Amino acid sequence: MIKKDTYIFPAIFEAEGAYYNISFPDLKNALTFGKGMEEALYMAKEMLGIYLYSLEVDNVDIPEPTFPGKIKVNEDGFVQLIEVYMPPIRDEQENRHIRKNVSISKWVNDLAIKNKINFSAVLEAALKEKLGYKNPRK
Repeated sequence: MIKKDTYIFPAIFEAEGAYYNISFPDLKNALTFGKGMEEALYMAKEMLGIYLYSLEVDNVDIPEPTFPGKIKVNEDGFVQLIEVYMPPIRDEQENRHIRKNVSISKWVNDLAIKNKINFSAVLEAALKEKLGYKNPRK
C-alpha cells in the first residue's frame, strides 16, 4: 500500500434540522455529524483523516474515491469533496498520549507523591532509555 500525503473523498451531507449527518460512500462506517455547516465540514475532515490513518496503520488498501457526479443523494442532501493532508494527522496520532495502568509498591508511590514526581514523565523517560531511543530534536 502506498501512502499519499493528500486524499480527497466525496462525502454525503444530509440535513436533519440544524444538523448534518455525514457519510463517505467509499468508506464503510465512516460516519459523523455536525451542527451547522461549519462544524459539519470540520467533523467530516476530522473523520476522514482519522479513518484513513486507521486504514494505513492496518495496512488496508485505501479505495479510489467515486466521482461525485455518480453519487445519488436524497433531496435534503448534497455531495461535498473533503480533502485531508495526512502528515500532521499521522504525527498527531503517533505522538498522542495513551493511558496505561501500572502497579508499583505503595512505599514507592508514597515517596514519589511526597517528592512531587510526575509518574508519566518518569515512566516515559525510563522506557525511552530502556529502548535506546534518542530524541532527534535534542
